[in-house]
Amino acid sequence: MSPHRIVFANEKGGTGKSTTAVHVAIALAYQGARVAAIDLDPRQRTLHRYLENRAETQRRRDIELPSASFAVFQGSSVSELDALTAELGAGHDFVLFDTPGRDDEFARHAATTADTLVTPLNDSFVDFDLIGQVDAETFKVRRLSFYAELIWEARKKRAMATIQDVQNGRQRREMDWVVVRNRTQHVEARNMRRLDNALAELSKRVGFRVANGLSERVIYRELFPSGLTLLDKGHLGELGTSHLVARQELRSLLAGLNLPMPAPPQPELALAGNG
Repeated sequence: MSPHRIVFANEKGGTGKSTTAVHVAIALAYQGARVAAIDLDPRQRTLHRYLENRAETQRRRDIELPSASFAVFQGSSVSELDALTAELGAGHDFVLFDTPGRDDEFARHAATTADTLVTPLNDSFVDFDLIGQVDAETFKVRRLSFYAELIWEARKKRAMATIQDVQNGRQRREMDWVVVRNRTQHVEARNMRRLDNALAELSKRVGFRVANGLSERVIYRELFPSGLTLLDKGHLGELGTSHLVARQELRSLLAGLNLPMPAPPQPELALAGNG
């Protein structure tokens, strides 16, 4: 089958999307997966620069670290994006996309063709507005956002195509949409309950799952220049308690995404008659 597509998408920006994306990419690489990453924001290039910094750190320190193949998409058509995806993703288990924090033709294409769509949100109704609008008095969901309707329609079409492919003996994946709640520790308790209820109500209507993400920690910003991640424990020096907690958050997030990990390579069997 083709590589599993993981798309990190949020049109609002400022939600820890690129930080989450790069840490998931490296976490998968640490588990032995072959990962390719495409940055769809040629202006900011946050994911691409992070992985460039990582490659430079490996060269400068003369060390080897699990990483990902990576590129920035600078084309002007969806067909060019598909061509880059096919080229970079060849021989890989996962292709990961980091999208810009704005409405964008290529981000929409990536999101609607995702196998796993990850939408990071800060725990606030400002960010919740990306996927749904709530009543100002009751905080009940009044309507889906344009973005949620877009993904809902894409998932319905994908489900129908999946049924047809199964009937025809072909394999196709259904889209798994995961809303990841970042920076939860700053949210006041009553507001947290309102968000919990609104997310639970909306998830039943459009079928996304909810996973806990990464808290706001200075360590993520500090690691960017070196391209290191919280998993590179042998290269980070002394780690404090907050760093260890953050690493556990990352592990929990990866488990919550429930990605299809490739089977480990099987040892070659000895030829009959040898030994």
